Amino acid sequence: MLRHPQFDPVAISVGPLKVHWYGLTYLVGFLVGWWLGRLRTRKPWSPLNEEQMGDLLFYIALGVILGGRFGYVVFYNFDQFLADPLWLFRVWEGGMAFHGGLLGVMVAMWWYARKIGRTFFELADFVAPLVPVGLGAGRIGNFINGELWGRPTDVPWGMVFPQAPDLLARHPSQLYQFALEGVALFIALWWFSSRKRPTMAVSGLFLVLYGCFRILVEFVRQPDAQLGYLAFDWLTMGQLLSLPMILAGLGLIVFAYRRNT
Repeated sequence: MLRHPQFDPVAISVGPLKVHWYGLTYLVGFLVGWWLGRLRTRKPWSPLNEEQMGDLLFYIALGVILGGRFGYVVFYNFDQFLADPLWLFRVWEGGMAFHGGLLGVMVAMWWYARKIGRTFFELADFVAPLVPVGLGAGRIGNFINGELWGRPTDVPWGMVFPQAPDLLARHPSQLYQFALEGVALFIALWWFSSRKRPTMAVSGLFLVLYGCFRILVEFVRQPDAQLGYLAFDWLTMGQLLSLPMILAGLGLIVFAYRRNT
């Protein structure tokens, strides 16, 4: 049985200024994504040049932060927002929802695509392989914060999280998500998009793989205390929100290849 290291959530403290690890992981995700995006702009079929990649990063960052936070409030913890509206702005305390962030990024890409005269899916296919970098970094931030732990388990790598309401060994589900949503998803999408694919195919594969990975991990992840299980003593909000992603992704892949044929 392992024990969570209980990292100090504050990475750097200078007087009243405090920089949290959670924020740093997002910063690393954005910077690495920007660097990889610049590499992708050198492809002959890239819809962006290197200068536009920097502009797009700004729009995506806004979409992630605003969409992720509002998504968490709407999907997972609206009651806390009503009780403490200022909690909405305390992002460093955690509380970001991927599905909300995804919607925010989609709006940001749609807006920027119109600005530069490109289609939404041209940008979506370009950005999709970069997203797992941010997802993986965010899951490391969750692990450092000791939040979003898994369900009780007796596996040898079970971990005790002091922040949990008990001292039971639990699945380190944040690390599972880092491995699947971060590492595995990145490898699959980077390889698939290394050559020209029909428009929508890369976006579709992203939706399918992320949805499948998220549904799998939710079986060992502790559901949010304020929500619990939605049905059948196993269905979670994360699974419910991921199912439409899989269906939409499959539809995009089929449509992309049929139209290309």
